[in-house]
Amino acid sequence: MALLAAAPANAQEVPGTGSDLGGVGLLEMRNARFRPDGTLEAGASLRHQRRLWFVNFQALPWLETTFRIAERLDGTTGSGMTTDRSFDVKIRLVEEDDLWPAVAIGLQDFIGTGIYGGEYIVASKRFGPLDVTAGMGWGRLGTYNDVQNPLTLISPRFEQRDREVGEGGLLGPGTYFRGEDVSLFGGLEYSLPPLWTPLGSVEGIRAKVEVSGDALRDERGGYPANVASLAGQARSRVNYGVQWSNGWLDIGAGWLYGTDFVFRLSARFDPANPPEIEQALPPAIASRPEATLPDAEEATKAALREAGFRPVALRIAGAEARIAVADGPYRTLAQVAGRVMRAAQPFLPAEVQLVVLSWRLAGTEIARLRIPRAAFEAALRGHGSAEELFYVSELGPAAADEFGRMNGGPGFTWGVEPRVQTILGDPSRTLRWQVAAVAGARAEAGYGFALAGSLSLALMGNLDGGLPSDSQLPHVRSDYARYAQEGSVAIPALYAERIWAPARDLFARVTAGILEPMYSGVSAELLWRPYDKPYALGVDIAQVVQRDYDGGFGTLGYNVTTGQVSLYTDLPWYGLYTVLRAGRYLAGDWGGTIEIGRRFDSGIEVGGFATFTDVPFATFGEGSFDRGIYVRVPLDLFGIATRNIASALIRGVQRDGGQRLAVDNPLWEITRPGRERALEEGYRGFLR
Repeated sequence: MALLAAAPANAQEVPGTGSDLGGVGLLEMRNARFRPDGTLEAGASLRHQRRLWFVNFQALPWLETTFRIAERLDGTTGSGMTTDRSFDVKIRLVEEDDLWPAVAIGLQDFIGTGIYGGEYIVASKRFGPLDVTAGMGWGRLGTYNDVQNPLTLISPRFEQRDREVGEGGLLGPGTYFRGEDVSLFGGLEYSLPPLWTPLGSVEGIRAKVEVSGDALRDERGGYPANVASLAGQARSRVNYGVQWSNGWLDIGAGWLYGTDFVFRLSARFDPANPPEIEQALPPAIASRPEATLPDAEEATKAALREAGFRPVALRIAGAEARIAVADGPYRTLAQVAGRVMRAAQPFLPAEVQLVVLSWRLAGTEIARLRIPRAAFEAALRGHGSAEELFYVSELGPAAADEFGRMNGGPGFTWGVEPRVQTILGDPSRTLRWQVAAVAGARAEAGYGFALAGSLSLALMGNLDGGLPSDSQLPHVRSDYARYAQEGSVAIPALYAERIWAPARDLFARVTAGILEPMYSGVSAELLWRPYDKPYALGVDIAQVVQRDYDGGFGTLGYNVTTGQVSLYTDLPWYGLYTVLRAGRYLAGDWGGTIEIGRRFDSGIEVGGFATFTDVPFATFGEGSFDRGIYVRVPLDLFGIATRNIASALIRGVQRDGGQRLAVDNPLWEITRPGRERALEEGYRGFLR
């Protein structure tokens, strides 16, 4: 130990590696290590009668979250496979230093059926290349029953552990850290020196060995239900394996419980610093014209069109120029400002010192930015920086005057894109999916009025093979398989719409027609979004009727009035935000939704939501309440000039309770880029 302690490696220099259950750990057991803050990881581990698919997110420096879907042996019949969803968290209690080990506490499968349910407290200490871990496990992680639960010395209530499964998806306060006995577990992880091969040396190999606290090889014992005689018990308590890691990939293999070979593969990336893809450089800044050009206004508008914008107005009065543009292929206000300034620079009179930019989306102004021309020129010529330009530019309220509320004129946009729909955890298949080609168009008539629609063609997938709905509620979402079966060619949307700003930082929307793939009707929304505040307040209401399964113009007769009041709030830490909603959902149920997400400066967002309504858990069905995890990735990170965002939603099971209408152009999404926080997050776009 003295020799190992003298080695140069420490906990920060040697990052943690993934466990078979998804989070950072040894093999089956967790340790007190964490990924770097913000790391997003996805992968799988495969072994006999069990396949685990997981997504791991280092939500905060001290908080690890893991969502997992297990294709496992059916513990009820002892044969065949079934699916199970679970969610884990691990929290750092103590950070390692020269004297003390890192200490963490965790809950495994604490919102689920409890098949893998367990709690643990664990410590890890590094001695050079050797990382030593020791811990104590409850529940599934305590099935070896090594010692008495120390918490029973505090209260006899900790002796009894609730082992009812029910519909799953519920918190189990009668379960956590309870039970008469617990198990001890521990292990070693050794960082091997570079290994020579004929193709060169290989670094990043770890050898792992652990003593498990889980006595079950598989689920034939029916855990967590009370069973007199457990089957499927582990033959050996010792697991061992090897794992190779680099900056983004983990590959591992091991031997578990004396009987099973396991293979693990995962990939990860940092949303704050995604891989950079080379993009076309913006044009260099031109010099100011020496004299006023006779056709300066038309030349400026032509340059703006060439840059991808629709020019709305150009007004020059002395030292100030006002430029209003609509749409454009750029996601952030700073990048829009940078491209507009470059395009207008050669044509604006030399005496213009201040440019006031009005950016309009979906027919309404969402941002007003005042940019000192000299500061912009200096930054692009290397005599300043994007940070300095951000601090001297001034963001103002949208639609605060006649210039902001003027008619935007006609416009037309269209496009064709792939659309992917997924359902995870279907009882008959872990993943059901469908890929469709969607062609859409939008024609703006001025003053915020527009007509829009789309047509979709299903190309491939197995979504149409999903099981028929067994819901006791109106089938507002659970008939997704039937929509896929009968609507291979469908009209996802076809509507008339008006979006406008009736007052300063106040936005309104009215949409009528085919609103989304499952509903037609009328939807109205009002949003108050102060440009310089960390909050916004919105209300929406809709009267809708359910559409026929073929995706055409017919209806099924079910109609409902639905809507919510929504509060959007930025939190002052780590780019976190929350969305709180309350109101009536599509099945006629009343309740609320809480959403917590984290937005990185790159524009990538990772978050989750949960909805609780007056529908009893037993009536809701499997899962007990609606919840999900999402990842949103701006496509411009891939070198494409576009405002589009690719979204992935992981909703373990699709039920009917707590479901919202999904209209195009929700006001919050349209107006978010015009907020002060959005400008601060994307200020580097001034020079890109």
